[in-house]
Amino acid sequence: MRPALAALLLLAPLAACSTVAEAVKGPELAPVGYPAQLAPMTQQIIAPRETPAASSNSLWRVGARAFFNDQRASKVGDILTVNIDIDDSATTKNQTNSSRASNGSLGVPNFLGLESSLGKVLPGGFDPANMVSTKSGFSNAGAGAITRSEKISLTIAAVVSGVLPNGNLVIQGTQEVRTNSELRQLTVAGIVRPEDISSANTIKHTQIAEARISYGGRGDLSRVQKTPAGQSLVEKFSPF
Repeated sequence: MRPALAALLLLAPLAACSTVAEAVKGPELAPVGYPAQLAPMTQQIIAPRETPAASSNSLWRVGARAFFNDQRASKVGDILTVNIDIDDSATTKNQTNSSRASNGSLGVPNFLGLESSLGKVLPGGFDPANMVSTKSGFSNAGAGAITRSEKISLTIAAVVSGVLPNGNLVIQGTQEVRTNSELRQLTVAGIVRPEDISSANTIKHTQIAEARISYGGRGDLSRVQKTPAGQSLVEKFSPF
């Protein structure tokens, strides 16, 4: 337990230094690397077959990238373009009204001739015909509305990071753009069918299974717009 605590104490200043450096210099771009390192995930990769050499008396070899060959992504390391065009909207409205009213009365005009005797025991003004009277009312009204609209139009190049046993391709891609002190990051990952890739080596986001699309950023503007961590904790755990 003590070594772990010591390690945390040693790493805390480093994390603080990186945060201070980012606040002063702005966010830094991530290093360029293989997509599996940028967005690691468990996946089964089939190693591509070795391309045979050209046969005798032939200028071409099987699998060579030529004008007459299919240039669409099909192997690990190939690049394809993903067109992201999200334009979703949803509106939900609910309204509920309910009411209930009840009245009840109980009287004993004749009770073995004792109704007159009860008037002597009970307070004055007793009327045997109206001994008990009840009345209750209940009403409830509720209304709610949800309106959501999202629109994203982007294009990103992704890399084939794996080939599944059935031939489907696992793709991943990350794009970063820095403007002054604001960094915009776009990440896409998922599984595509080779048949869905167009002749221009492009694919739509609606044709990506298990799609994971992230669009965000970090920097001065994002830090100002973000709710402080302490306030978020108070709002999350506050019972009121």
